[in-house]
Amino acid sequence: MTTQSTSRRAFLISSLAGAGPVALQPHVDAQQPPSPASRPNIVLILADDMGFSDLGCYGSEIHTPHLDRLAASGLRFSQFYSAARCCPSRAALITGLYPHQAGMGFMLGKARPDLPPGYLGQLNNRFVTLPQVMRDAGYATLMCGKWHLGEPGPIERGFDEFYGFLSGFESFWDESRYTRLPEGRPRRSYGSKFYATDALTDNALDFVAGARREHKPYFLYLAYNAPHFPLHAPKKLIDKYVAVYEKGWDAIREARFARLKTLGLVKPEWQFTPRSTIPPNRVVTPETWENKPNPAWDEVSPDRRADLVRRMATYAAMVEIMDRNIGRLVKDLRANGELDNTLILFLSDNGACAEWDPWGFDGSTGPDNILHKGAQLKEMGQPRSFHSYGSGWANACNTPWRFYKHYGHEGGIASPCIAHWPAGFSREGALEHQPAHLIDLMPTFVELAGAKYPQRTRDSAVPAMEGESLTPAFHGKPMPARSLCWEHEGNRAIREGKWKLVALGPSAAWELYDMEADRTEMNNLAQAQPGRVHDMAGRWEAWAKRTNVLPWIWKPRYQPPPAPPVSSSL
Repeated sequence: MTTQSTSRRAFLISSLAGAGPVALQPHVDAQQPPSPASRPNIVLILADDMGFSDLGCYGSEIHTPHLDRLAASGLRFSQFYSAARCCPSRAALITGLYPHQAGMGFMLGKARPDLPPGYLGQLNNRFVTLPQVMRDAGYATLMCGKWHLGEPGPIERGFDEFYGFLSGFESFWDESRYTRLPEGRPRRSYGSKFYATDALTDNALDFVAGARREHKPYFLYLAYNAPHFPLHAPKKLIDKYVAVYEKGWDAIREARFARLKTLGLVKPEWQFTPRSTIPPNRVVTPETWENKPNPAWDEVSPDRRADLVRRMATYAAMVEIMDRNIGRLVKDLRANGELDNTLILFLSDNGACAEWDPWGFDGSTGPDNILHKGAQLKEMGQPRSFHSYGSGWANACNTPWRFYKHYGHEGGIASPCIAHWPAGFSREGALEHQPAHLIDLMPTFVELAGAKYPQRTRDSAVPAMEGESLTPAFHGKPMPARSLCWEHEGNRAIREGKWKLVALGPSAAWELYDMEADRTEMNNLAQAQPGRVHDMAGRWEAWAKRTNVLPWIWKPRYQPPPAPPVSSSL
């Protein structure tokens, strides 16, 4: 181990101490399919709208000792990617396909009949799901949390047990918004003691106990709604973080950037990004922020700062509560002798949420904001409240990246990802820098479960999985070279090796970045390398046609850049 890697691991450890029937052949052919006795349990934990640097082991000031310990004895990916937004990411996760192939290029219920079938606004039926494949392999398939993929619901799509909610977000305080499926199953009752993150974990532990009684390996998909809005947490824990965030988002960004360098997640030569702008969106706000940068913290009025501090303190409390509950799950696995042979993967569904301006919204997901003062501050985050935290804090939570959820820049698609499986790989505290994506989860789990991925359903052929198994990366070996592509709301990107082409909206020009030298996307090389831009744009367009992204009907239409002139010299 090098001196540099030793110091990184020492920093991480010190941080923890201080942080108080149609199946044919599988798409991925394992050389030796695992025996039923050796197949791991698989626990997939998904956070909702959590930024890249919101965990201690990714540079945060938020208290996350349980996830930090998993990282210290496991593996952290530095370049794990989502699909930029809730529904598309969940579609990719559960199908092993790009979201447009499953009909979810946009959002649930937002059908666009003027666009290709990739924008159906609901899942189509041209695929098999991850729980269906895992159940066919003999696994108990269990889900707790946010579904957000419409009808048919989680049971019809392959889960044996479900507790959670079917929509995009719900109150963390209102038990009536959460459901138990299949109908008629016994359910817990909480009364006034209900808090969603705790209840989701309670039910996950119940489901796992049931799988043990049946002597089955299990696949648990624990899709927390934390820390998605509405921002809700107990007052005492919110109070704990108020002093932390009174220093403001500028200081928080600088401190996180420094820690990310120490942890080896940011290279010393990468530039610190300026405060991100607020890209155009469909929401008309009373104060127009579009294309303006987030304000400097020192320029924000005292009353507004007090309101914003309380919002971020609530968000941080939600992350800590989620970490605490993951600790409960790990403790249960250890007590039952299952921790060593359980693959735990933790990640986020997209980057931090900037909707829709620096002040955040209240009451609904529109532009309305309430400036809380005096006694109102203490009621923020409580059962009758509804807040988001806005673009300034989202920018801090996405340190060191530009932009946010929705977009193809790193702030929208880069996710923290922790992998922990002592019996499967030993890379204590290691960083894995190979790019990976949500589409890689299906082939990984198919391989580890000894499952078979079907080539047909009863009605049609099944598309081949788009991803690659992560098992080589688990062992420090190279994954196959490939392209990764994105599109959401016209924001688009393609990643090939160290190169990334990205554009902000359907009419914007392509930007080109060298992700080894400049992953913070500060030095646009598009004008200097028009040939590379043309070639990569062409491959993005070929992908887009294949996966139901193109042809776009909306305007202005995307036009690839012209080919550079061919030199006549030898």
